[in-house]
Amino acid sequence: MAPKEIQALIEAGLPDCTATVLSDDETHFEAVVISPAFVDKRPLQRHQMVYRTLGDRVGGEIHALSIKALTPDESAADGD
Repeated sequence: MAPKEIQALIEAGLPDCTATVLSDDETHFEAVVISPAFVDKRPLQRHQMVYRTLGDRVGGEIHALSIKALTPDESAADGD
């Protein structure tokens, strides 16, 4: 699966988010997701929200996914 496809799925499933997805082999991925929906959510909840946008592709076409899930304020402070 191409990183752009995963990015599109995340952005469609989490309105008002910005996602950046990278991969060297198209089975192991790194995603940075910035969304106001993450405000007041614990890291586990944020990751679950992202995983829901991808459904059963995780564990199939997406063998591994590293997620950095930030609010817009966290992203600005982090420099992302």
